[in-house]
Order: sequence, then C-alpha cells, then structure tokens
Amino acid sequence: MEAHQHSPDSSSEECTVLEAPPGKNTCPQHAGKVAEMYCSACECALCEDCMSDHEEHPKVPLSQALEQHRSSLQERLGIVQNRLPQISDALSFVKEILQQLSNQRTSIEEDIQSSFEDLHKQLDVRKSVLLMELEVTYGLKQKVLQAQVDSLIRGEGDITATCTQTEEALAGEACVASLQAERELAERLAELAGLGLPCQPEENDQLDLVMETDGLRKSIHNLGTIVTTSAVASQSEAMGAGLEQCIVGHPASVTIVTRDKSGGACKSGNAILSAEVFTPDGSIVDGEIVDHKNGTYEFVYTVPKEGNFALALRLYDQHIKGSPFKLTVTRALEAEVEVSPSTTTATNSAANATPSTGSSEGAKRRGKSPGQKKKGSKRASSALGTPRRKTQNPIEDDLIFRIGTKGRNKGEFTNLQGVAASSTGRILIADSNNQCVQIFSNEGEFKSRFGVRGRSPGQLQRPTGVAVHPSGDIIIADYDNKWVSIFSCEGKFKAKLGSGRLMGPKGVSVDQNGHVIVVDNKACTVFIFQLTGKLITKFGSRGNGDKQFAGSDCPQQ
Repeated sequence: MEAHQHSPDSSSEECTVLEAPPGKNTCPQHAGKVAEMYCSACECALCEDCMSDHEEHPKVPLSQALEQHRSSLQERLGIVQNRLPQISDALSFVKEILQQLSNQRTSIEEDIQSSFEDLHKQLDVRKSVLLMELEVTYGLKQKVLQAQVDSLIRGEGDITATCTQTEEALAGEACVASLQAERELAERLAELAGLGLPCQPEENDQLDLVMETDGLRKSIHNLGTIVTTSAVASQSEAMGAGLEQCIVGHPASVTIVTRDKSGGACKSGNAILSAEVFTPDGSIVDGEIVDHKNGTYEFVYTVPKEGNFALALRLYDQHIKGSPFKLTVTRALEAEVEVSPSTTTATNSAANATPSTGSSEGAKRRGKSPGQKKKGSKRASSALGTPRRKTQNPIEDDLIFRIGTKGRNKGEFTNLQGVAASSTGRILIADSNNQCVQIFSNEGEFKSRFGVRGRSPGQLQRPTGVAVHPSGDIIIADYDNKWVSIFSCEGKFKAKLGSGRLMGPKGVSVDQNGHVIVVDNKACTVFIFQLTGKLITKFGSRGNGDKQFAGSDCPQQ
C-alpha cells in the first residue's frame, strides 16, 4: 500500500474539515465535534450532528447556557454559604446547652452523693444511739438481777453452812460443854428462818426492738427524682385570651403548651419557663406562672396602664413560637351598652376600642355586629366624683434620699426584689429582671454591679434576695435557678448551695452564727445551711396551720 506524501506547502483541508482538536466544548455524543448549542429541554450540549434530534426543542447558544448555569451555581453557593454563620451560632448554642447539661449532671451527682452521705451519717448516728440505749437499758436491768442473784447466793451459803454445823453438833454426844454452842446454833437457825431473801424476780428479761422499716423502705425507694422534660422552645406555642385581649387593670391569661422536637405534646411539667411583659419605657410587668404538671402552663398578668407592650415567653431562655408578642392594652368600657340599628355607629366605635393582642404580626381589633350586647367594666362612682384630698405620708415626709431609676444601665432597675446593708457602709440591691446585684454607698452613690444572665453556676437568672455574710461574702437567692449563689465582696463567684433541694428560693438572711437562712417560696419551707452548703435543718410546709406557709408559684413584683 502506497503512502501518500505531502509537501510542506500542500493543503491540509482534508484532515481539518470534520474533526476538532480535543477541548472542553467537545460534544459528549460525537467525539471530535464541537458543541455550539444547548438544548434547554434535554439539558445537554449539541453539535451539528445532534441538531436533527432536537429540532423542536428550545435551544440557546452554549456560551449563554454556560453563563446562566454558572450564575445559578454562584447564587446557590451564596445561599448555602449564608447558612454557615447560622449553623455556627446554632453549633455554639447547642454546645453551650450540652456543657450546661454536663454541668448540671455533675452538680446533681455531687448533690446525690452529698445527700446520701448525710443520710448514711444520720443512719450511723441513729444506729449508735440505739446501741447506746440498748446498753444503758440492759445495764440497768442486769444490775438489778445480778444484785438479786448475789443476795440469794449469800443467803444460800449462810443457810447451808449453819445447817451443816447443826447436823455435826447433833451427831455428837450431848453434854454440858456443847450446850452453849448448840444455843448459838439455835439462835442462828431462828435468824435464818426469818431471813427475808428476794425469792421473786425483781426485774424481767424483756428487751425488744421495734423497727418500723416498711415506711422507711418505701420512702427510700421513692427518695429523689430526676426531673426533666423533652420540651423545646421552637415547637412550643401559646394560646388563650391573654393573646387576644388585654384590659387595663384586668388579669389576662395565656396558656403555654410545651412540645418536643417532633411537635408532640409533652405530658409532664417542671419545664423552666419565664414570662415578661415589657412596657414602652423598658420596665417589666410581673405575673404568675402556674405549672399544671401536664405539659401546659398558665401565665396570668395584669397591666396597670394602656399602651403598646411586648410579651416575651421563653422556654429554657429561648423564645417560643411567635414570641415576643405585640400587645395593645386599652381601658374597658365604662358600662354595658345595648346595641341596636340606631346605635350601630356608636357600638362599632366602642367595639373598636376593645383591645386585641396575639401574634408577633401585631394586634387586631375586633368589632361586634348590630343586635349584640357589649359588656365592659363599670367604674365605681367615687372614681367620677370629687378627688380625695391627699393625705400626708409620714414615710415619704421622712425620706432621706432615693436610689436608682427605671432602666437597664448602671444605677437603674426594672424589678427590685431584695435589699441588704453591709457593715462596710454599702447598700446591695437584687434586681431580678436585670439579673444583677448593684452596690451603692450609704449616701446613694453607685459603686458597682455584677451578674451575668444564665443558668450555669456563677450566673444569675432571677435574683430575688440578697444578704451579706459576716465574712463579707454576698449571698444571693436565685428563684429561677433554684439555688443560692455565694460571691466574694468583689463579685467573684465562689460556690452555690441548695441545688437539688430548693424549688424557688426568694428570701435570704444570715444569722449571728453565719448560717444561711433561705425562704423557699415554692416549697413553703425555710432552710438553714452552713456556708459550706451542708443542710442544718428545715421547717415549714404548705398550708394555713402552725409552721405552715401559704407561699406562691412565682415571686411577685
């Protein structure tokens, strides 16, 4: 076969017309062909040989399609990259919760160990007392019986010896020489015959142990409970009249339903829930949270004035669905109004004054249709009469100075709950809604503040009581964290006490021995601790009898 030879000057068209050098735009279906178009329907690149199969399909130049794909890819990349900060924040938050969970586990483990060590000590003490009581009782009874035994042995010995001597005398020959000895024996026998010996037992052998262990065993079997829920804020929700209407001075109610991560309703209580109603000036209206122990809670609050408010409902420090809610609070109608067609305009106007609150999108006003009744609260006649003359207030007249104003900055308060004075001339204020303790001089000059909001040791969630220990340490009752925190006089955290025992500590004081006295508002109990955290004693329960207290479920403002 002859090989064709070409000179360097010869044409090379025969080998370049149909084939293209390998490149990135080569047709995937036809090797060596250049793809210049793009089928939008089939989402593939097309060369000239592919065109016949895609005649009726929409097509665009390949360069345009590549540019659009790159643009779309870039947009999606941006969307996904924008999620990274959110994921990073979520990761940090979950790690923080995990760390707090670990800290709580360690704390509760320490409390369990401490509690059972105390129980062991108390059992050992009771054991020692019982053994000592046994020895004392046995000793007293044994002493009586042993003395009786000794007395009988002595009497038996005297009688036996005298009888032996008498029998020996009688066995001998009677004579004048033995007469005197026999007389003495006769006297001795007469004396022994009338000798009073303790022949009846002077004590008994009863030593029994009554140990009522059934109740104790049952108590031990039920001793201690690990309390938790599966509730998460992102699934939990609120409902009720308190989200639909709120009238000045009238209690409003909101029901909170806690749910787990899958949206299932939780069936147990004890979730850590907080509720705050913020006024326009930044202060906070307090209310009462009632735990129904079935996964639902009720928040009852009363707003003292009209205006726009915000209701924040938090579960484990996180807003639940829709929180914070926007509230519009107005005054109630002064009297009941009968609505008729002739008074439709007035009625609609009055109905529009009825507040409606509920969602984070804002408050909605609701009207009444003609022919319905509209009821409101009727004011007392004295409120419309001549104002009473202001009486003199001896406390205000003797006022030396005031400390603080409303707000969240240094020297400002939103909900003062506790006050104490130190021997160094300082006034300490516990501000529960600012989660801090502020310190002033006796002249009212702001000195310092400390406190970081949170539920870990060293943080404050709802400080309601404050006291100063003789050592200078600052003792703080934390209602929501359910423990008492101890800080140095410089505000450095040192320790906590009462964790696992306290349900809602509100008041705290220190006695002359340095013992920490804690008033547990929820448990209706007074606890007395050493500064080390060891429980000395406790007393009180819920009720109206002696050594009983009424208590409440939430500290009031």
